[in-house]
Amino acid sequence: MEKRTILIDPVTRIEGHAKISIHLDAGGAVESARFHVVEYRGFEKFCEGRPFTEMAAITARICGICPVSHLLAAAKTGDKILAVTIPPAAEKLRRLMNLAQICQSHALSFFHLSSPDLLLGWDSDPAQRNLFGLIAADPELARSGIRLRQFGQNLIEALGGRKIHAAWAVPGGVRTPLAPEVREHTLAQLPEMVTIAEAALTLFKRLLDERLGEELEVFGSFPSLFMGLVGPDGLWETYGGSLRIIDSAGAVVAEGWSEDDYASVLAEAVEPWSYLKFPYVRSLGPEAGSYRVGPLARLNVCERIGTPRADAELIELRQRGGRVVTASFLYHLARLIEILACLEGIEVLLNDPEIGERHVRARAGVNAHEAVGVSEAPRGTLFHHYRVDGDGLIEKVNLIIATGQNNGAMNRTVTQIARHYLDGEHLSEALLNRVEAGIRCYDPCLSCSTHAAGSMPLQVRLYGPGGELLQERLRD
Repeated sequence: MEKRTILIDPVTRIEGHAKISIHLDAGGAVESARFHVVEYRGFEKFCEGRPFTEMAAITARICGICPVSHLLAAAKTGDKILAVTIPPAAEKLRRLMNLAQICQSHALSFFHLSSPDLLLGWDSDPAQRNLFGLIAADPELARSGIRLRQFGQNLIEALGGRKIHAAWAVPGGVRTPLAPEVREHTLAQLPEMVTIAEAALTLFKRLLDERLGEELEVFGSFPSLFMGLVGPDGLWETYGGSLRIIDSAGAVVAEGWSEDDYASVLAEAVEPWSYLKFPYVRSLGPEAGSYRVGPLARLNVCERIGTPRADAELIELRQRGGRVVTASFLYHLARLIEILACLEGIEVLLNDPEIGERHVRARAGVNAHEAVGVSEAPRGTLFHHYRVDGDGLIEKVNLIIATGQNNGAMNRTVTQIARHYLDGEHLSEALLNRVEAGIRCYDPCLSCSTHAAGSMPLQVRLYGPGGELLQERLRD
């Protein structure tokens, strides 16, 4: 028997589309698996020549799921080009919008994209294993997820004027201050949202204890590096602070470094079979330097969150998975903990008198010709790097996206799952769904990472050693 390839094309229930190929050796065992991203849209190139002041509005349109991430990273880069310190109220308002976005994005990931697998089962009917099936099976859970996401979206809209692509954060601050009625309305909704988040945490932890132990061991469980922002004393951070990289034993690999130094700390490898790059820690090389970002990484690199409910959950997470949690399946639990942290953080910000001040924007001209901005997107650390001319026109752009930084981990995850579950040449629906679910642990946003959008039915193909099509499955 010679080598053969199993193709899953495209992967479903993620933002954007991709495919997975599983490569068998001559003995029929899984040799490797690849997560292919094969679409390209090229934001970095067509931003050239545009004023840097437009970058927040332009790059927010990379994605309809997490536009706030690009909005804030672009605005922070613009702050540095202007060489200004933005007003305190503006920073707090930016933080507020970012927490709202993390909340709504994590709610989408857990309740809408992943919970059908968790609640209905890997072997359930694929026609029902979706949001509509979840509504039929557990309408209260589905309704809660919708309410939680709606809360985040409504707060984004109240601050920026639009739920999606709100061009509100700008170089120097934000366009408009906080309206008192927005503050009061949001505070009034928070108790219900906290109840929803805590109920989801209770449910998922029960599922982990009752029937998801195997997934903990197989869905991307391996040592790696982790990276994220941390604040003073190692506090959980989503907007400011400095960058920290740790290994799976908790040892610090790099700490206290600025986003300005990212090119000396990080490098990006490329492969011919994917438009998604493979970032790594430069000093360690592509394999040893591969790292993970996102909610699990943020909880790994921080010392504590700084809010009581979320800190209690963080302690329990570490009791369950170790001081550094290496099981990627627990990204789901980390998202729920971060939702709770965001809700508590929103309450703290809204009760800060300074957030209501009217001065929310500093103004200046071009004072620097190159700058790097960083922010924590729902899926992980996001870098924007711009170079401008004397008139503030963009000469070069580099965007390092969270999904790309998880690329190495996603490829290792699909390989681990395929090796565990693939039974000869039998392409069961449950196997295909488990392979896809390994990718969904990371909640990849492919429209960000390669700037692709859309969806297609799932196509699975098995090829023989000569390239002939041996088996094909289509999922509408």
